[in-house]
Amino acid sequence: MKLLVIYRPLSEHGSAVDSFVREFSRRNPSVRVELLDIDTREGMATASLYDIMQYPGILALRDDGSVLNSWQGAMLPLMNEVAGYAIGA
Repeated sequence: MKLLVIYRPLSEHGSAVDSFVREFSRRNPSVRVELLDIDTREGMATASLYDIMQYPGILALRDDGSVLNSWQGAMLPLMNEVAGYAIGA
């Protein structure tokens, strides 16, 4: 499983996302986490591909890129909820 996070690092939610990712990675070292800045070409293309309309956008992806679940907006999901997709993937 891979966790993909699309966000703006220099925004009001940037530090909360960074803290979430740091703690999630500490608790779940086997899950790959990728951060993408929405203001880059790759970030915009990926957000469009997965229909992310609010930031931050967090995607739990299978290794083949298919979406297990997604969360959008300022309310970050619970770490246990996200980790549950890692166990089931």
